[in-house]
Parts: sequence; structure tokens; C-alpha cells
Amino acid sequence: MLQQTQVKTVIPYWERWLRELPDAAALAAAPEQRVLKLWEGLGYYTRARNLQKAAQQVVSTHGGRFPHAFDAILELPGVGRYTAGAIASIALNQPAPIVDGNVIRVLTRLFAIGENPRDKATNEQLWHLATQLVQAAARITNYELRIAGLVVSGACSALNQSLMELGATVCTPQSPQCLLCPVRPHCAAHREGRVGELPNLGPRTATTSREFHAFVVNCDGKLPVTQRPSGGVNAGLWEFPNVEVTGGPATPAESLHTLLQLRAHPEPWGEIKHTITRYRITQRVFRVTLSGKRLPERAGLHWLPPAELHRLPFTSAHKRILKRLTELAQ
Repeated sequence: MLQQTQVKTVIPYWERWLRELPDAAALAAAPEQRVLKLWEGLGYYTRARNLQKAAQQVVSTHGGRFPHAFDAILELPGVGRYTAGAIASIALNQPAPIVDGNVIRVLTRLFAIGENPRDKATNEQLWHLATQLVQAAARITNYELRIAGLVVSGACSALNQSLMELGATVCTPQSPQCLLCPVRPHCAAHREGRVGELPNLGPRTATTSREFHAFVVNCDGKLPVTQRPSGGVNAGLWEFPNVEVTGGPATPAESLHTLLQLRAHPEPWGEIKHTITRYRITQRVFRVTLSGKRLPERAGLHWLPPAELHRLPFTSAHKRILKRLTELAQ
């Protein structure tokens, strides 16, 4: 849950998740739609599917007990080098390295590494440095750190958490607090006056704007929704009928007819802006009210009352549409 998501955002999701799926067996057996509903709003839904696949593997291969060997952790679906290292070091105090965005920033500044950390050779150099640091920490025995009533047992665990926390709170991308940094005396970038130019991530990927028309159609208390196909972005999630109109001359009325074979005059209902990777997406939302008409039918289209919509996992943008719909109904 913490991958590309802030801790303050994750906490309520984590607490709700554990109430409903308290162990690997419960997660392994849960319907996928329930898993996606619990994840709704966190984005990057492949994480949720991989988490369930990993739970199923833990149950089938490891008797329901999470493996402790690094290689066995690495074999779990959705677990890569970084995640395996984080679990092995933080939870199990093993000398496994981690390299994420925060750690990259700390290490490139600490050792004044000017090459792009995304380049393969430089990235491997950072993993090598992280390995040396955590192996040095492993030689410290009987280590225990107490912070605000919490206990971190083990130097490997404390080191990797400290590297991430240092990057998140002190060695930040903008306006780093070098005067407060506990490793400032050892920081080559600080000595050389290069903190502001590191890490050297190269030019940013250009963003692409995309525009969609989305429709909230109320026909005698029922609204149409569709489920995204498997294998694509947001697979298995639900959304209101929508169509991409980027660069096209389509009017809302034309889009509505294309989607639902309806001829009506859609009422503008606002817009929702969101980002997926390099895409800047604008969903222009329109409302249509019908009465006494035969509901349009097409493959994959479901006409449901609002109460049933709330049981479905929606994409993040369309969840905001549903929320607005709910607020207006209250």
C-alpha cells in the first residue's frame, strides 16, 4: 500500500483492510471485486491483484506462513528487489538492501554521484552502496532503538528505515534541511555545494493531455455503468459510460449517441482532472435525465440503482463522480 502512496493516506485503508481480511487465508479466499473495493482510491490496482496472488501462494506453498528466506519472498507475485529487501530487512532484520526514490536521493548526495540514477550502471552502483551499508549494520549486535514509544529491534531494520525517513523528511527534493541533517559532515554533495543539482534525473518525460466525455444517465432511478476489461488499465473496475475525444470535434450529444444510441441534450456537470503516469486527463462530465424510456442495451452495460453502485469498485476519477451524485441525493 505504501508504494507511491503517502503514509497518512494509507493508514485508514490499512486499518479497514485488516478488519475485513485479517490474514493471508482470508485474503486468498476473498472475491476479487471485494479486494478491489477495499483498495478503491489507492490507484495502481495491479498491486491489489498481486497482493491477493501472493496471499494465495503463501497459503498453497508455505502453509499460510509468510516466508522468511529472501529468495522465497522474491518469488511472490508483485514482489521485486526493492519490496523483498524492505520486508527482509525491516520486518526480519536481514542484511538486505533497499533502493527507492528517497534512498536514491540520500545516496547520490552523500557520495556525490552525478550520473543519472536511472542508468543501469549507476543504479547498480547505488544498490552496491546500499548493500555495503546494510551489511555494515548487520555487524552491530543487540541493537534496539526507541522512538515515541515504538521499538525498532535490529540495526538492519533501523538503517533502512532511517535512510528512507532521512530522504522523506530532511534530504528532500526541494529545500533540503542540510543544517538539521545528521550525516552532513559526511556528505560530499554538501561539501562541494552540489546538493541542489543531485540526483541528476535528466529531463522529465513530456506529459500528454487527454480528454474524455463521461455521462451520468438517470432513467427512472437506474444509471448505466460498465466494467473495464481484463488485461488493461484499471481492469475489473467500474465506471460511467465514457469515450475519449482528444483532438476530436465530437460534441457531447454525439458522444452520448455513440455510447448509448441515445439522442438527448446532455447537461454539463463539471469536470474532473487526474493523472495516470504521463497522461493529464480531463473527464468532462454530463448529466442526462430520461423517463419512461426503454433502457438502452449493449454488451457490458449494466443499469443499476445508486445503492448497488456503492458496492462496486470504481476507478478513482469515476468514484469522484459517484461521490458527487451521492452528495446531491442527500
